[in-house]
Amino acid sequence: MQDFGVYAIFGLDEPPQQILSRREGWQSSVEIQSGVQLMVLFTRGDWGTRDSVSVELSDERNTPITMAKLTPFNKCLSWEAGEDGVWSSGATLTVKLNGDTNDLLDPVQTFSQMECTPECTPTVPALRECAGKRKRSQGEEAEGISEGRGKENICPNASEKATPHRRGKSNPRGGQTRLFPQKEEQTATSASQNHKTKSKQTKTSSQTAQLDKPSGRWGQTLCPIDPQTAILIGGQGARMQFCKDPIWKLCTEDLSWVPAETLAEGPTPEARIGHTATYDPESKRIFVFGGSKHKKWFNDVHILDTQSWRWTLVEAQGKVPPLAYHSCSMFRGELFVFGGVFPRPHPEPDGCSDSIYIFNPEMAIWYQPIVNGEKPAPRSGHSACVMQGRIFVFGGWDTPVCFNDMFMLDLGLMEFSPVKTSGTAPSPRSWHGCAVLSESSFLIHGGYNGNNALSDAFIFNTDTSCWSSLTLPQLNSVPRAGHSIITMPTTCKKGSIDEQEELLESAPQTLLVFGGGDNEGSFFSDLFTMPVKDLSRD
Repeated sequence: MQDFGVYAIFGLDEPPQQILSRREGWQSSVEIQSGVQLMVLFTRGDWGTRDSVSVELSDERNTPITMAKLTPFNKCLSWEAGEDGVWSSGATLTVKLNGDTNDLLDPVQTFSQMECTPECTPTVPALRECAGKRKRSQGEEAEGISEGRGKENICPNASEKATPHRRGKSNPRGGQTRLFPQKEEQTATSASQNHKTKSKQTKTSSQTAQLDKPSGRWGQTLCPIDPQTAILIGGQGARMQFCKDPIWKLCTEDLSWVPAETLAEGPTPEARIGHTATYDPESKRIFVFGGSKHKKWFNDVHILDTQSWRWTLVEAQGKVPPLAYHSCSMFRGELFVFGGVFPRPHPEPDGCSDSIYIFNPEMAIWYQPIVNGEKPAPRSGHSACVMQGRIFVFGGWDTPVCFNDMFMLDLGLMEFSPVKTSGTAPSPRSWHGCAVLSESSFLIHGGYNGNNALSDAFIFNTDTSCWSSLTLPQLNSVPRAGHSIITMPTTCKKGSIDEQEELLESAPQTLLVFGGGDNEGSFFSDLFTMPVKDLSRD
Protein backbone atom coordinates (compact mmCIF):
# COMPACT_ATOMS: atom_id res chain seq x y z
CA MET A 1 0.00 0.00 0.00
CA GLN A 2 1.25 3.50 -0.75
CA ASP A 3 2.69 5.75 1.93
CA PHE A 4 0.30 7.66 4.10
CA GLY A 5 -0.52 11.23 3.06
CA VAL A 6 -2.99 14.05 3.66
CA TYR A 7 -4.43 15.72 0.57
CA ALA A 8 -6.58 18.75 -0.09
CA ILE A 9 -8.74 20.05 -2.92
CA PHE A 10 -9.29 23.81 -3.05
CA GLY A 11 -12.14 24.52 -5.46
CA LEU A 12 -14.11 22.45 -7.93
CA ASP A 13 -11.63 22.91 -10.78
CA GLU A 14 -8.43 22.24 -8.83
CA PRO A 15 -6.66 18.86 -8.68
CA PRO A 16 -5.80 17.28 -5.30
CA GLN A 17 -2.51 18.38 -3.76
CA GLN A 18 -0.58 16.64 -1.05
CA ILE A 19 -0.12 18.87 1.96
CA LEU A 20 1.46 16.41 4.39
CA SER A 21 3.24 13.06 4.18
CA ARG A 22 4.77 10.82 6.79
CA ARG A 23 8.19 11.21 5.22
CA GLU A 24 8.16 14.99 5.21
CA GLY A 25 7.21 15.60 8.82
CA TRP A 26 4.41 15.58 11.33
CA GLN A 27 2.88 19.01 10.73
CA SER A 28 2.17 21.30 7.80
CA SER A 29 0.32 24.58 7.16
CA VAL A 30 -1.25 25.86 3.94
CA GLU A 31 -2.56 29.33 3.11
CA ILE A 32 -6.11 29.44 1.73
CA GLN A 33 -6.90 32.30 -0.62
CA SER A 34 -9.99 34.40 -0.13
CA GLY A 35 -11.46 33.32 -3.47
CA VAL A 36 -11.66 29.65 -2.51
CA GLN A 37 -15.29 28.53 -2.23
CA LEU A 38 -14.82 24.82 -1.48
CA MET A 39 -12.26 22.82 0.47
CA VAL A 40 -12.05 19.04 0.77
CA LEU A 41 -9.51 17.32 3.02
CA PHE A 42 -8.81 13.58 2.87
CA THR A 43 -6.17 10.92 3.59
CA ARG A 44 -4.79 8.13 1.48
CA GLY A 45 -2.49 5.24 2.26
CA ASP A 46 -1.63 3.03 5.22
CA TRP A 47 -2.44 4.62 8.59
CA GLY A 48 -0.03 2.34 10.43
CA THR A 49 0.10 3.20 14.13
CA ARG A 50 -1.24 6.69 13.60
CA ASP A 51 -4.60 7.18 15.26
CA SER A 52 -5.68 10.57 13.91
CA VAL A 53 -4.82 13.75 12.05
CA SER A 54 -5.64 17.00 13.83
CA VAL A 55 -7.06 19.72 11.59
CA GLU A 56 -7.33 23.40 12.46
CA LEU A 57 -8.69 26.19 10.30
CA SER A 58 -7.71 29.71 11.42
CA ASP A 59 -8.61 33.12 10.05
CA GLU A 60 -6.21 35.81 8.86
CA ARG A 61 -5.65 36.88 12.49
CA ASN A 62 -4.70 33.33 13.44
CA THR A 63 -7.89 32.97 15.46
CA PRO A 64 -9.17 29.36 15.34
CA ILE A 65 -12.34 28.96 13.31
CA THR A 66 -12.81 25.21 13.26
CA MET A 67 -11.09 22.13 14.62
CA ALA A 68 -11.65 18.58 13.50
CA LYS A 69 -9.97 15.20 13.21
CA LEU A 70 -9.42 12.69 10.48
CA THR A 71 -9.31 9.08 11.68
CA PRO A 72 -9.11 5.62 10.04
CA PHE A 73 -12.90 5.61 10.27
CA ASN A 74 -13.47 9.15 9.04
CA LYS A 75 -11.03 9.96 6.28
CA CYS A 76 -12.64 12.99 4.69
CA LEU A 77 -13.88 16.47 5.66
CA SER A 78 -15.33 19.25 3.56
CA TRP A 79 -16.27 22.89 4.00
CA GLU A 80 -17.98 25.42 1.77
CA ALA A 81 -17.47 29.15 2.05
CA GLY A 82 -21.07 29.64 1.03
CA GLU A 83 -22.19 27.82 4.17
CA ASP A 84 -19.69 29.03 6.69
CA GLY A 85 -18.23 32.20 5.21
CA VAL A 86 -15.24 31.62 7.43
CA TRP A 87 -12.35 32.41 5.11
CA SER A 88 -13.73 35.38 3.19
CA SER A 89 -10.47 37.24 3.96
CA GLY A 90 -8.20 34.23 3.67
CA ALA A 91 -7.33 31.54 6.17
CA THR A 92 -4.66 29.03 7.22
CA LEU A 93 -5.16 25.26 7.26
CA THR A 94 -2.90 23.36 9.67
CA VAL A 95 -2.74 19.55 9.82
CA LYS A 96 -0.78 17.50 12.34
CA LEU A 97 -0.17 13.76 12.58
CA ASN A 98 -1.04 12.10 15.88
CA GLY A 99 0.03 8.60 16.71
CA ASP A 100 2.10 6.10 18.62
CA THR A 101 -0.29 6.49 21.53
CA ASN A 102 -2.42 4.00 23.40
CA ASP A 103 -5.57 6.03 22.94
CA LEU A 104 -8.53 4.08 21.68
CA LEU A 105 -9.60 4.88 18.18
CA ASP A 106 -12.91 6.64 18.14
CA PRO A 107 -15.00 5.52 15.17
CA VAL A 108 -16.76 8.81 15.39
CA GLN A 109 -15.35 11.88 13.81
CA THR A 110 -15.60 14.42 16.45
CA PHE A 111 -15.67 17.80 15.03
CA SER A 112 -15.60 20.95 16.98
CA GLN A 113 -16.28 24.35 15.62
CA MET A 114 -15.56 27.67 17.08
CA GLU A 115 -18.68 29.53 16.36
CA CYS A 116 -21.61 31.11 17.75
CA THR A 117 -23.84 28.36 18.34
CA PRO A 118 -24.59 24.95 17.97
CA GLU A 119 -24.57 20.02 17.11
CA CYS A 120 -24.89 22.89 16.72
CA THR A 121 -21.15 23.66 16.81
CA PRO A 122 -21.71 24.69 19.74
CA THR A 123 -18.16 24.95 20.19
CA VAL A 124 -18.35 26.88 23.16
CA PRO A 125 -16.19 25.78 25.79
CA ALA A 126 -14.30 28.00 27.95
CA LEU A 127 -11.23 26.16 26.88
CA ARG A 128 -9.65 28.98 25.00
CA GLU A 129 -9.60 32.65 25.43
CA CYS A 130 -9.65 35.17 22.68
CA ALA A 131 -8.63 38.72 22.44
CA GLY A 132 -11.74 40.21 23.89
CA LYS A 133 -15.46 40.38 23.54
CA ARG A 134 -17.11 42.42 20.85
CA LYS A 135 -20.17 44.51 21.34
CA ARG A 136 -22.98 43.77 18.94
CA SER A 137 -25.73 46.19 18.22
CA GLN A 138 -29.35 45.23 17.97
CA GLY A 139 -29.21 46.38 14.39
CA GLU A 140 -26.64 43.72 13.63
CA GLU A 141 -28.94 41.08 15.07
CA ALA A 142 -31.94 42.26 13.11
CA GLU A 143 -29.92 42.22 9.91
CA GLY A 144 -28.57 38.75 10.53
CA ILE A 145 -31.28 36.99 8.61
CA SER A 146 -29.05 35.28 6.10
CA GLU A 147 -27.37 31.95 6.59
CA GLY A 148 -25.17 31.45 9.57
CA ARG A 149 -21.54 30.61 9.63
CA GLY A 150 -22.02 26.95 10.09
CA LYS A 151 -25.45 25.96 9.05
CA GLU A 152 -26.93 25.62 12.44
CA ASN A 153 -24.77 26.15 15.34
CA ILE A 154 -23.85 22.94 15.84
CA CYS A 155 -23.53 22.67 19.17
CA PRO A 156 -24.64 20.85 17.85
CA ASN A 157 -21.01 18.96 17.95
CA ALA A 158 -17.65 19.79 18.88
CA SER A 159 -14.15 18.55 18.96
CA GLU A 160 -13.04 15.08 19.35
CA LYS A 161 -15.83 14.71 21.75
CA ALA A 162 -18.35 17.00 20.40
CA THR A 163 -21.88 17.57 21.20
CA PRO A 164 -23.40 20.80 20.26
CA HIS A 165 -22.02 23.34 17.88
CA ARG A 166 -22.28 24.63 14.40
CA ARG A 167 -21.17 22.54 11.66
CA GLY A 168 -19.48 22.73 8.35
CA LYS A 169 -20.61 20.60 5.47
CA SER A 170 -20.59 16.97 6.45
CA ASN A 171 -19.17 14.21 4.32
CA PRO A 172 -21.43 11.28 3.56
CA ARG A 173 -18.68 8.85 4.46
CA GLY A 174 -18.73 9.86 8.06
CA GLY A 175 -16.72 13.06 8.34
CA GLN A 176 -19.36 14.88 10.29
CA THR A 177 -18.70 18.44 11.08
CA ARG A 178 -21.64 18.96 13.33
CA LEU A 179 -22.84 18.44 16.76
CA PHE A 180 -22.90 15.06 18.23
CA PRO A 181 -21.23 13.27 15.42
CA GLN A 182 -22.24 9.74 15.43
CA LYS A 183 -20.64 6.40 15.28
CA GLU A 184 -21.33 3.91 12.50
CA GLU A 185 -25.02 3.99 11.73
CA GLN A 186 -27.00 1.30 13.39
CA THR A 187 -28.81 -1.04 11.05
CA ALA A 188 -31.07 -3.18 13.12
CA THR A 189 -31.84 -5.59 10.33
CA SER A 190 -30.20 -8.85 11.35
CA ALA A 191 -28.02 -10.38 14.03
CA SER A 192 -25.10 -10.58 11.63
CA GLN A 193 -25.28 -6.84 11.05
CA ASN A 194 -25.84 -6.00 14.68
CA HIS A 195 -22.63 -7.59 15.80
CA LYS A 196 -20.70 -5.21 13.58
CA THR A 197 -22.02 -2.11 15.28
CA LYS A 198 -20.49 -1.15 18.59
CA SER A 199 -22.90 1.57 19.44
CA LYS A 200 -24.65 1.61 22.77
CA GLN A 201 -28.04 0.01 23.24
CA THR A 202 -29.51 3.37 24.07
CA LYS A 203 -28.45 4.82 20.76
CA THR A 204 -31.18 4.98 18.18
CA SER A 205 -30.72 5.95 14.55
CA SER A 206 -33.22 8.33 13.08
CA GLN A 207 -33.31 6.02 10.10
CA THR A 208 -34.37 2.99 12.15
CA ALA A 209 -36.79 4.63 14.54
CA GLN A 210 -39.09 2.32 16.42
CA LEU A 211 -42.79 2.89 16.01
CA ASP A 212 -43.53 2.77 19.72
CA LYS A 213 -41.23 5.59 20.81
CA PRO A 214 -39.29 8.56 19.40
CA SER A 215 -35.94 8.02 17.70
CA GLY A 216 -32.80 9.12 19.53
CA ARG A 217 -32.25 12.86 19.30
CA TRP A 218 -30.94 16.06 20.82
CA GLY A 219 -32.04 19.69 20.54
CA GLN A 220 -35.75 18.86 20.81
CA THR A 221 -38.36 20.33 23.14
CA LEU A 222 -40.63 18.47 25.57
CA CYS A 223 -43.55 20.59 26.70
CA PRO A 224 -46.12 19.58 29.38
CA ILE A 225 -49.69 20.56 28.52
CA ASP A 226 -51.60 18.88 31.35
CA PRO A 227 -50.84 16.52 34.26
CA GLN A 228 -51.07 13.48 31.97
CA THR A 229 -49.57 14.75 28.71
CA ALA A 230 -46.42 16.25 27.26
CA ILE A 231 -45.64 17.08 23.61
CA LEU A 232 -42.25 16.35 22.00
CA ILE A 233 -41.28 18.54 19.04
CA GLY A 234 -38.28 18.43 16.69
CA GLY A 235 -34.72 17.32 17.25
CA GLN A 236 -31.79 15.90 15.35
CA GLY A 237 -30.26 12.45 15.54
CA ALA A 238 -27.71 10.14 13.98
CA ARG A 239 -25.72 11.32 10.99
CA MET A 240 -26.88 14.86 11.52
CA GLN A 241 -30.28 13.96 10.15
CA PHE A 242 -33.38 15.75 11.34
CA CYS A 243 -35.86 13.37 12.87
CA LYS A 244 -38.47 11.99 10.50
CA ASP A 245 -40.73 11.47 13.51
CA PRO A 246 -40.68 15.06 14.80
CA ILE A 247 -43.83 15.22 16.94
CA TRP A 248 -44.92 12.79 19.68
CA LYS A 249 -47.39 12.79 22.53
CA LEU A 250 -46.23 11.37 25.86
CA CYS A 251 -48.85 9.88 28.17
CA THR A 252 -47.30 10.12 31.62
CA GLU A 253 -49.76 7.73 33.29
CA ASP A 254 -48.03 4.74 31.68
CA LEU A 255 -45.08 6.54 30.02
CA SER A 256 -46.30 5.53 26.57
CA TRP A 257 -45.61 7.44 23.35
CA VAL A 258 -48.05 8.19 20.53
CA PRO A 259 -46.92 9.60 17.13
CA ALA A 260 -48.65 12.97 16.91
CA GLU A 261 -47.56 14.62 13.69
CA THR A 262 -50.85 13.79 12.00
CA LEU A 263 -53.10 14.24 15.04
CA ALA A 264 -53.44 18.00 14.59
CA GLU A 265 -54.76 19.91 11.60
CA GLY A 266 -53.07 22.89 10.00
CA PRO A 267 -49.45 23.55 8.92
CA THR A 268 -47.02 21.82 11.27
CA PRO A 269 -43.65 23.49 11.94
CA GLU A 270 -40.80 22.48 9.67
CA ALA A 271 -38.22 20.13 11.24
CA ARG A 272 -35.72 22.04 13.36
CA ILE A 273 -33.46 22.11 16.40
CA GLY A 274 -32.56 24.85 18.86
CA HIS A 275 -36.15 26.10 18.94
CA THR A 276 -38.34 26.67 22.01
CA ALA A 277 -41.83 25.37 22.79
CA THR A 278 -43.67 27.21 25.55
CA TYR A 279 -47.07 26.31 26.96
CA ASP A 280 -49.58 28.91 28.11
CA PRO A 281 -51.93 27.28 30.66
CA GLU A 282 -54.46 30.10 30.30
CA SER A 283 -55.06 29.76 26.56
CA LYS A 284 -53.93 26.10 26.51
CA ARG A 285 -51.67 26.75 23.54
CA ILE A 286 -48.07 25.83 22.73
CA PHE A 287 -45.92 28.53 21.12
CA VAL A 288 -43.03 27.25 18.99
CA PHE A 289 -40.45 29.86 18.07
CA GLY A 290 -37.19 29.95 16.10
CA GLY A 291 -34.59 27.24 15.66
CA SER A 292 -32.51 26.20 12.68
CA LYS A 293 -32.26 23.51 10.03
CA HIS A 294 -29.16 23.21 7.88
CA LYS A 295 -28.92 26.56 6.10
CA LYS A 296 -32.28 27.77 7.33
CA TRP A 297 -32.81 29.93 10.39
CA PHE A 298 -36.28 30.57 11.69
CA ASN A 299 -38.02 33.50 13.35
CA ASP A 300 -41.51 32.14 12.82
CA VAL A 301 -44.13 31.52 15.50
CA HIS A 302 -46.29 28.38 15.29
CA ILE A 303 -49.16 27.87 17.72
CA LEU A 304 -50.68 24.50 18.62
CA ASP A 305 -54.12 24.81 20.20
CA THR A 306 -54.26 21.74 22.45
CA GLN A 307 -58.06 21.90 22.71
CA SER A 308 -58.89 21.99 19.01
CA TRP A 309 -55.61 20.26 18.04
CA ARG A 310 -54.87 22.68 15.26
CA TRP A 311 -51.62 24.34 14.18
CA THR A 312 -51.54 28.00 13.16
CA LEU A 313 -48.66 29.96 11.63
CA VAL A 314 -48.72 33.47 13.08
CA GLU A 315 -48.36 36.48 10.80
CA ALA A 316 -46.66 38.59 13.42
CA GLN A 317 -45.88 42.29 13.27
CA GLY A 318 -42.70 43.84 14.61
CA LYS A 319 -39.12 42.66 14.16
CA VAL A 320 -37.32 39.74 15.70
CA PRO A 321 -34.16 38.15 14.23
CA PRO A 322 -33.93 34.46 13.38
CA LEU A 323 -32.66 32.81 16.57
CA ALA A 324 -31.61 29.35 17.72
CA TYR A 325 -30.53 28.07 21.14
CA HIS A 326 -32.25 30.99 22.80
CA SER A 327 -34.49 30.86 25.88
CA CYS A 328 -38.20 31.60 25.96
CA SER A 329 -40.17 32.24 29.15
CA MET A 330 -43.91 32.80 29.58
CA PHE A 331 -44.96 35.59 31.95
CA ARG A 332 -48.45 37.10 32.17
CA GLY A 333 -49.40 35.82 28.76
CA GLU A 334 -46.33 37.12 26.90
CA LEU A 335 -43.22 35.32 25.63
CA PHE A 336 -39.84 36.67 26.78
CA VAL A 337 -37.07 35.57 24.39
CA PHE A 338 -33.48 36.13 25.48
CA GLY A 339 -30.13 35.46 23.82
CA GLY A 340 -29.54 32.83 21.19
CA VAL A 341 -27.50 32.64 18.01
CA PHE A 342 -28.44 34.53 14.91
CA PRO A 343 -26.96 33.99 11.43
CA ARG A 344 -24.18 35.91 9.80
CA PRO A 345 -24.31 39.27 11.53
CA HIS A 346 -22.26 42.13 10.19
CA PRO A 347 -19.45 42.95 10.26
CA GLU A 348 -18.19 39.97 12.28
CA PRO A 349 -18.96 36.32 11.50
CA ASP A 350 -20.47 35.27 14.79
CA GLY A 351 -23.55 36.52 16.52
CA CYS A 352 -24.82 35.62 19.94
CA SER A 353 -27.53 37.91 21.23
CA ASP A 354 -27.86 39.71 24.55
CA SER A 355 -31.24 41.23 23.69
CA ILE A 356 -34.76 40.57 24.93
CA TYR A 357 -37.67 40.31 22.51
CA ILE A 358 -41.25 40.04 23.74
CA PHE A 359 -44.08 38.47 21.77
CA ASN A 360 -47.63 39.48 22.63
CA PRO A 361 -49.99 36.75 21.36
CA GLU A 362 -53.11 38.86 21.72
CA MET A 363 -51.74 41.56 19.42
CA ALA A 364 -49.55 39.16 17.39
CA ILE A 365 -46.67 41.61 17.67
CA TRP A 366 -42.97 41.54 18.61
CA TYR A 367 -41.44 44.42 20.54
CA GLN A 368 -38.29 45.16 22.55
CA PRO A 369 -38.65 46.46 26.10
CA ILE A 370 -36.37 49.02 27.73
CA VAL A 371 -34.12 46.98 30.02
CA ASN A 372 -32.00 48.49 32.78
CA GLY A 373 -29.24 47.16 34.96
CA GLU A 374 -26.23 44.97 34.16
CA LYS A 375 -27.10 42.68 31.26
CA PRO A 376 -25.57 39.22 30.78
CA ALA A 377 -22.96 38.86 28.06
CA PRO A 378 -24.30 37.62 24.68
CA ARG A 379 -24.85 33.86 24.78
CA SER A 380 -26.72 30.85 23.47
CA GLY A 381 -27.43 27.37 24.80
CA HIS A 382 -28.20 28.84 28.22
CA SER A 383 -31.17 28.09 30.46
CA ALA A 384 -33.84 30.42 31.84
CA CYS A 385 -36.68 29.82 34.26
CA VAL A 386 -39.41 32.08 35.66
CA MET A 387 -39.77 32.12 39.44
CA GLN A 388 -41.63 34.64 41.61
CA GLY A 389 -41.76 37.31 38.92
CA ARG A 390 -38.10 36.90 37.97
CA ILE A 391 -36.24 35.15 35.17
CA PHE A 392 -33.05 33.39 36.23
CA VAL A 393 -30.52 32.96 33.39
CA PHE A 394 -27.67 30.48 33.81
CA GLY A 395 -24.72 29.37 31.68
CA GLY A 396 -24.52 29.20 27.90
CA TRP A 397 -21.71 30.13 25.57
CA ASP A 398 -20.39 32.62 23.08
CA THR A 399 -17.27 31.47 21.26
CA PRO A 400 -14.84 30.86 22.71
CA VAL A 401 -16.23 31.37 26.21
CA CYS A 402 -18.50 29.02 28.13
CA PHE A 403 -20.36 30.52 31.09
CA ASN A 404 -21.45 29.44 34.54
CA ASP A 405 -22.64 32.83 35.75
CA MET A 406 -26.15 33.63 36.93
CA PHE A 407 -28.25 36.69 36.12
CA MET A 408 -31.73 37.69 37.26
CA LEU A 409 -34.26 39.79 35.36
CA ASP A 410 -36.84 41.48 37.56
CA LEU A 411 -39.95 41.40 35.37
CA GLY A 412 -41.61 44.20 37.33
CA LEU A 413 -38.71 46.65 37.01
CA MET A 414 -37.33 45.13 33.78
CA GLU A 415 -33.91 45.29 35.37
CA PHE A 416 -31.06 42.79 35.03
CA SER A 417 -28.64 42.10 37.87
CA PRO A 418 -25.91 39.48 38.44
CA VAL A 419 -26.64 36.98 41.16
CA LYS A 420 -23.91 36.48 43.75
CA THR A 421 -24.04 32.80 44.58
CA SER A 422 -22.48 30.59 47.24
CA GLY A 423 -21.92 26.88 47.51
CA THR A 424 -20.64 24.49 44.84
CA ALA A 425 -21.58 26.03 41.51
CA PRO A 426 -21.80 24.04 38.25
CA SER A 427 -18.81 24.29 35.94
CA PRO A 428 -19.23 26.31 32.71
CA ARG A 429 -21.67 24.62 30.33
CA SER A 430 -24.31 25.01 27.65
CA TRP A 431 -27.13 22.83 26.32
CA HIS A 432 -27.80 21.62 29.83
CA GLY A 433 -31.17 20.62 31.25
CA CYS A 434 -33.05 22.91 33.61
CA ALA A 435 -36.29 22.35 35.53
CA VAL A 436 -38.13 24.24 38.28
CA LEU A 437 -38.52 22.01 41.33
CA SER A 438 -40.38 24.33 43.70
CA GLU A 439 -41.21 27.98 44.26
CA SER A 440 -37.63 28.59 45.36
CA SER A 441 -35.42 26.01 43.64
CA PHE A 442 -34.47 24.72 40.22
CA LEU A 443 -32.28 21.93 38.86
CA ILE A 444 -29.33 22.12 36.43
CA HIS A 445 -28.21 18.82 34.90
CA GLY A 446 -25.63 17.74 32.35
CA GLY A 447 -24.75 19.87 29.35
CA TYR A 448 -21.69 20.46 27.23
CA ASN A 449 -18.50 22.21 28.31
CA GLY A 450 -16.95 22.54 24.88
CA ASN A 451 -15.10 19.28 25.24
CA ASN A 452 -17.34 16.72 26.86
CA ALA A 453 -20.92 16.01 27.71
CA LEU A 454 -21.56 16.21 31.46
CA SER A 455 -23.58 14.14 33.92
CA ASP A 456 -23.44 16.15 37.14
CA ALA A 457 -26.45 17.83 38.72
CA PHE A 458 -26.97 20.87 40.94
CA ILE A 459 -29.86 22.58 42.70
CA PHE A 460 -30.06 26.35 43.11
CA ASN A 461 -32.04 27.91 45.94
CA THR A 462 -33.34 31.33 44.99
CA ASP A 463 -34.03 32.33 48.59
CA THR A 464 -30.45 31.71 49.75
CA SER A 465 -28.70 32.12 46.35
CA CYS A 466 -26.87 28.92 47.18
CA TRP A 467 -25.83 26.03 44.93
CA SER A 468 -25.72 22.45 46.16
CA SER A 469 -24.48 19.43 44.25
CA LEU A 470 -26.72 16.43 43.76
CA THR A 471 -25.59 12.83 43.63
CA LEU A 472 -28.14 10.45 42.17
CA PRO A 473 -27.24 7.37 40.07
CA GLN A 474 -30.12 7.90 37.65
CA LEU A 475 -28.98 11.42 36.85
CA ASN A 476 -25.22 11.03 37.14
CA SER A 477 -24.65 7.74 35.33
CA VAL A 478 -24.83 8.90 31.69
CA PRO A 479 -23.37 12.17 30.34
CA ARG A 480 -25.81 13.95 28.08
CA ALA A 481 -26.43 17.35 26.51
CA GLY A 482 -29.23 18.79 24.45
CA HIS A 483 -31.73 16.72 26.44
CA SER A 484 -35.12 17.68 27.86
CA ILE A 485 -36.01 17.89 31.56
CA ILE A 486 -39.50 18.73 32.81
CA THR A 487 -41.49 18.34 36.00
CA MET A 488 -45.12 17.24 36.16
CA PRO A 489 -47.50 16.52 39.02
CA THR A 490 -48.00 12.91 39.95
CA THR A 491 -51.41 12.01 38.55
CA CYS A 492 -54.30 10.62 40.52
CA LYS A 493 -57.42 9.05 38.97
CA LYS A 494 -59.39 8.66 42.16
CA GLY A 495 -62.39 10.83 42.90
CA SER A 496 -64.32 13.33 40.79
CA ILE A 497 -62.70 15.73 38.32
CA ASP A 498 -62.94 18.58 40.83
CA GLU A 499 -61.34 16.42 43.51
CA GLN A 500 -58.56 15.41 41.12
CA GLU A 501 -57.81 19.05 40.29
CA GLU A 502 -57.58 19.88 43.99
CA LEU A 503 -55.26 16.95 44.55
CA LEU A 504 -53.06 17.96 41.62
CA GLU A 505 -52.44 21.40 43.07
CA SER A 506 -50.72 19.81 46.05
CA ALA A 507 -49.62 16.60 44.34
CA PRO A 508 -45.96 15.59 44.53
CA GLN A 509 -43.96 16.40 41.42
CA THR A 510 -42.21 13.95 39.13
CA LEU A 511 -39.06 14.74 37.14
CA LEU A 512 -38.87 13.40 33.56
CA VAL A 513 -35.65 13.28 31.51
CA PHE A 514 -35.64 12.47 27.80
CA GLY A 515 -33.07 12.14 25.03
CA GLY A 516 -29.94 14.13 24.37
CA GLY A 517 -26.52 13.01 23.18
CA ASP A 518 -23.26 11.97 24.83
CA ASN A 519 -20.86 13.74 22.46
CA GLU A 520 -19.46 10.35 21.54
CA GLY A 521 -21.85 9.80 18.66
CA SER A 522 -24.75 8.32 20.62
CA PHE A 523 -28.21 9.84 20.71
CA PHE A 524 -30.69 8.73 23.33
CA SER A 525 -34.36 7.88 23.15
CA ASP A 526 -34.61 6.83 26.78
CA LEU A 527 -37.10 8.32 29.20
CA PHE A 528 -36.69 8.02 32.94
CA THR A 529 -38.56 9.51 35.86
CA MET A 530 -37.97 10.12 39.54
CA PRO A 531 -39.85 11.82 42.36
CA VAL A 532 -38.79 15.41 42.86
CA LYS A 533 -38.67 14.78 46.61
CA ASP A 534 -35.71 12.47 45.99
CA LEU A 535 -33.77 15.41 44.58
CA SER A 536 -33.79 17.34 47.83
CA ARG A 537 -30.84 15.37 49.14
CA ASP A 538 -27.51 17.24 48.87
